[in-house]
Amino acid sequence: MWRGLLLRSSTCLLQVGAPRFLLQGCLTSPFLRPLPQRLLHRSFPIRWGTGYFLTHTGTRGYKKDTKSTLEFPVTPITVTDIKQYLRSKDIPFHDGYSCLHIPSIFVDLSTRKEVFSLFIDKTTGQFLCKDTLVEGSWEDLQDCLEVMQKDGEESLNPNVLLGYPESVEEQEERERELREVQRIWSTSVPLTDLPEDEAQLIKTMFQITKLSNATLKKFGVRLFKPTKSLVFPWFGGPDSSLKGVKLLSAQRTETDKVTYNEAAVPKSNSYYNLFGLPLVGRLDSEVVVTGHEFDTMAVSQATGLPSVALPRGVSCLPPILLPYLEQFKRVTLWLGGDIRSWEASKSFSRKLGIRRCSLVRPGEYRPCAVEALARGKNLSNIIKASIPAAHKSIVSFKQLREDVYGELVNTDQVAGVKWTRFPELNRILKGHRKGELTVFTGPTGSGKTTFISELALDLCMQGVNTLWGSFEINNVRLAKIMLTQFAMQRLEENLEHYDFWADKFEELPLYFMTFHGQQNIKTVLDTMQHAVYLYDINHVVIDNLQFMMGQENLSVDKFAVQDHIIGVFRKFATNSSCHVTLIIHPRKEEDDRELQTASIFGSAKASQEADNVLILQEKKLVTCPGRRSLQVTKNRFDGDVGIFPLDFIKSSLTFSTPIKGKHKLRKVNTKPENEEEDEATAAASKKEEVKKDKVEKVKGNTKTPRTVKSPANGNGAIQK
Repeated sequence: MWRGLLLRSSTCLLQVGAPRFLLQGCLTSPFLRPLPQRLLHRSFPIRWGTGYFLTHTGTRGYKKDTKSTLEFPVTPITVTDIKQYLRSKDIPFHDGYSCLHIPSIFVDLSTRKEVFSLFIDKTTGQFLCKDTLVEGSWEDLQDCLEVMQKDGEESLNPNVLLGYPESVEEQEERERELREVQRIWSTSVPLTDLPEDEAQLIKTMFQITKLSNATLKKFGVRLFKPTKSLVFPWFGGPDSSLKGVKLLSAQRTETDKVTYNEAAVPKSNSYYNLFGLPLVGRLDSEVVVTGHEFDTMAVSQATGLPSVALPRGVSCLPPILLPYLEQFKRVTLWLGGDIRSWEASKSFSRKLGIRRCSLVRPGEYRPCAVEALARGKNLSNIIKASIPAAHKSIVSFKQLREDVYGELVNTDQVAGVKWTRFPELNRILKGHRKGELTVFTGPTGSGKTTFISELALDLCMQGVNTLWGSFEINNVRLAKIMLTQFAMQRLEENLEHYDFWADKFEELPLYFMTFHGQQNIKTVLDTMQHAVYLYDINHVVIDNLQFMMGQENLSVDKFAVQDHIIGVFRKFATNSSCHVTLIIHPRKEEDDRELQTASIFGSAKASQEADNVLILQEKKLVTCPGRRSLQVTKNRFDGDVGIFPLDFIKSSLTFSTPIKGKHKLRKVNTKPENEEEDEATAAASKKEEVKKDKVEKVKGNTKTPRTVKSPANGNGAIQK
């Protein structure tokens, strides 16, 4: 069955720089002889621990691949299907907030610490055993249950599914990371062991003077002197062993503002540390989730409430962490004091279970927790004033009043993420915002994909999690274009720099759908929803609409099909709070005519549903220099529209706004200074003479009264 799904090009996602875990069944236990054929002949993803898998020697191994795929069935599993299957196997389960809880099948009954210690994600079907750190897909769990029940066993050996042997490079990298973690931790010094004046200097540098030494010691914070960085430990697993560290350095900007730089070992795509989790009791029913380690320590010190910090701040809530938050009946999300943290809070509450979540609304009197502590605010009152994440279908202005005020106060943040490479686009659109639909069109061969790839790359470099769906060109070619734009140079001519730029490019939160060619809209939509849940995608790029219409019912009017697809994307963008950029080819126009909003292929549905309409013009404009220009014909945010020219730089495959006006070249003077002064004096006198001549000439041309004789008396008279 699984092989059939793979052969039919099952829905896949490809991530830049994500770990890959492919394991296959092995007969290492005496009760595994009657394994199902699909378990013997297929490979499937299963991870042991977080970013690690268990080998036959019992050690942890880390398998890394820069081009990894996440298999996702064509027909997504639903929570109803999972419940029906568990009931058919007589397996008791508890219906949690985001997971189903069942007894672990990898632990003997006599050694089980908890009755329900295996968690199944309601959305994806992925499972995690907290006792053994075994995790895998829903199909993996089904195979294990079938084997266990067929042989009458009460539990399975965790070594039932073994990993492929590591390559020499992978083993060296894993060992190097483990040595690096131990080296940093062993050479770092607890802040309480520092002299008082040095410890106070460190606190002042990181703006945490209000955090007590007892709090820093409680959370195990240390100082790594070679880089003057704070070290936050990651303790996890049944034995609470050291699994990784995060280093935080601080520096002051010209405006006397402190900025933080983070570095995690292992890398961020394998760093899943809920900082503060080891201090949470098993009977605690309330927790405060923050976006930074400092905020977690501030909440704990000021309120005494259990608090944990997300490993990647407001950018992502990995689903693998959801089982560790299942025990709490109330979850307060206090991710920061700006609009971005507020949007992340609303998004994460849907993952955690919206009915148990409450959100701390950002504002002047409700900043991030560590800043509130520094200002002397009452953190307990701020948490008590948090609003429930679940709202009724009908609200009054009283409930919206604070939201409206927040948008008025934070107008720049509400406008969205600003582009760094396209300042003119910021002037018109004001920024890139979640929940919007952008329609982009342009003539064939004008560079639509190249331009949108740089536009999306610009946002991705600023932390906007991006999913690319390219149906016209394959992912290898698209990644090559984006890597060239990222490096701003032709790497074919500088191959010695490839690894340097590839390592940096690998760190971006960038994912690719592995589709190519015509695809069904339902398959694409399922993949997008899966990616939003799994990777907290904020921006989806679809290139392009026409390819998705290929497999629809040909007996239906193509315009009706297009309207349906656009409506689906509109609904997805709104419900998922995710920006969707949809590329649509224009209809045939005359070569000498500029494209307009009406030039978009199909009916008026596309322009009506879109929040923004962008057109890449490919003609020389009278008012603007350049062959290409970008025109914004619709902007629902504030109504501003406009057009600005673009220059295409072939060496880096990038577009840039040309500089207004050209500087004239000046000739270099080679004459002596005294000669220059004489010439200047002569020129000034000559200019004065010319001016006098002009004045005299004007006076000479002035009309005067004429004297004539009157024929009647012969006397002279003045005649006007």
